[in-house]
Parts: sequence; C-alpha cells; structure tokens
Amino acid sequence: MKESFYNYICELQDTITAALELADGGASFKEDIWERHEGGGGRTRVLEDGVVFEKGGVNISGVHGTLPKSMQTHLNVSEASFYACGLSLVLHPKNPMAPTVHANWRYFEMYDLDGNIVDQWFGGGLDLTPYYLFEEDAIHFHQTCKNACDRHDPKFYLEYKKKCDAYFWNTHRDEARGLGGLFFDYLKPTPKRSLEEWYAFVTDVADNFLEAYLPILDRRKDLAYTEEQKKWQEIRRGRYVEFNLVHDKGTLFGLKTNGRIESILMSLPPKVQWHYDYQPEKDSPEAMLMEVIMKPKNWIS
Repeated sequence: MKESFYNYICELQDTITAALELADGGASFKEDIWERHEGGGGRTRVLEDGVVFEKGGVNISGVHGTLPKSMQTHLNVSEASFYACGLSLVLHPKNPMAPTVHANWRYFEMYDLDGNIVDQWFGGGLDLTPYYLFEEDAIHFHQTCKNACDRHDPKFYLEYKKKCDAYFWNTHRDEARGLGGLFFDYLKPTPKRSLEEWYAFVTDVADNFLEAYLPILDRRKDLAYTEEQKKWQEIRRGRYVEFNLVHDKGTLFGLKTNGRIESILMSLPPKVQWHYDYQPEKDSPEAMLMEVIMKPKNWIS
C-alpha cells in the first residue's frame, strides 16, 4: 500500500503543478529534492511572485524511522518505527477576492520492533479560506467535495465536513480559519471497509481538487481590488499563520520528527499583517465574512 500511495502522490503532484502553472500564466514551480537524515525524503515544489499566485507550494514526502518520544506519547504506544508519506499543498493568490486553499492527503504505517505492521491509516482533506465571501464559490467547493464523498458513502460528506469545521478552528480566537471543506484521519481497515476501499476514497477526493478550486480561482483572479482590501487579506492571513503554527497537526508532526523546515513552513504566506484588536466596519463585506467565520454554515442541502 505504501508503494502504491507514494507512486500515486508523485503523479498527482505532476498533474496539479502543471495545472497551476497554466492557471498562473507566468511563473513556474521551483523543484527542490531533499533527503531526511533519519530516513526518506521528499520533493518540494514552490511557485513565488507569479501573475496569479503570490506564493504556492505542492510538496510530497515519504519519511521513515524510529517514532519520536513525543509521537509515542501522542499515539499512546511504546517504542516503534513508522513510515509516512503524503502530498500537501497551499496556494495564496495575489488578489484578495480569490481564496487561499489548502489540501493534504497522507498515509501512515507503524511497526513493532520486529518490523511487523501494527497500525496503518489514511488521512487528509481540503479546505477553502476566502478573504471576501462569494456564496457561489463556497457552494461549488462543498458540492464538489460532496460529489466525491457520495461515490463512496452518502454519510461521508456531513461527517467529514463537521470534522473539518472542528479541526480548522482557531481556539485561541474562537473562530474558523475559513469556510471548511473535508477533514478525515485514522481511516483504518475494518470488517466494514478495507484499506483498498479507503485508498479509493482518498484518491477520489484528491483527484477532484482541481475541479473544486480552479473554477473559483478563474472567477476571482482578475477582479479589481483596493489597497484596503489587500490589507484585509493580509490581516486574515495572520490568522492563517496562527493556526498553522499553534494548532495544525501536520506542522507539529513535521517539527517533532525533525522534518525539513523549509517544506514545513512552505504553507506560510509571504506578506502578513497584525493589528491590535482590528475590527471590520459593521455591515461591511469584511464583516459579512466574519459572520460565517464565527459560525460555520451548511453550504449545501
């Protein structure tokens, strides 16, 4: 399974980066192949200062070794070794009318001291973080997520949408990071669903990422905007940074397993602002966004 999924994410990275370069129309991804001293490595691709994207990254990695003490405690296990691979992407468009998007799909195996697999699971999802609210964009994104889920189980969309709303919650701010999407973790083989069936579900969701995001980007990337709207984008990006550094499990896992810092922090936008107790004007477009940020909404029936 680990070979199948790693080969899949290698191909997916090629597909997504080619589509994003076409969407940007100017910049290309810079590739950085790296090795991890403890075992494994990855292929980082970053695009900066493009026509459409201020910064974007699409990374893959496959790492292995002894499970660190911090992760042993987190997973409630004794000495063990692990293998983890996945693709992670974050895109920050220049235009504040176009949303930031994040996605991640990963696979994890854990072994006993004799090298036997004792646990294995899939995780991942995708979520949208706009700076200005366009309801048709939110509906399109969530409908695409639901379509992929429904092909495997009609209960999946609501279950993983709720988990996404709960996960991407900035608890120290008591607000969502964005408008959500899907989040799933610890998708393990059971008598009801095999590991191969979970593989089919996760890859189906991943295969539909471009359909979920590119139509939104195409609608918003050339809209006019003001300096004040750009300022709002950078203020909201600050909340994005806060979540990633304080709460995000993927970031924390990378930091605790001696991950490659440049790849881990690839998700951070290049320009961010923090203002003391900044509040948008009442009934403004910025305040409209905050209404759904403070209380997650069901975008489709």
